Amino acid sequence: MTLHGVWLLVALVLAVMLSAIAVVHTKYETRTLFSELQHLRAQRDAVDVEWNRLRLEEAALSTHVRVERKAREQLGMFNPRFNDVLLIEEVGRVHP
Repeated sequence: MTLHGVWLLVALVLAVMLSAIAVVHTKYETRTLFSELQHLRAQRDAVDVEWNRLRLEEAALSTHVRVERKAREQLGMFNPRFNDVLLIEEVGRVHP
């Protein structure tokens, strides 16, 4: 084997070794990123569940019946009687 052939063989072995190291590193990075992706998906799912729970809670807390009951019980509010209503009209304004 000539000196040129030896250098070519060394260069090829080095290229194969570097390629193998790059493959191992890429595989490691892929696994790490996939693990992070799974973790983020689990977080997203947990946030979605919480968001849906909060939407249901908001819907339950904002029903007209519940708001009216709270207004009556806690704030002492009531529907105005006919005599309690005063209608004020602006003079000189044309109604559409």
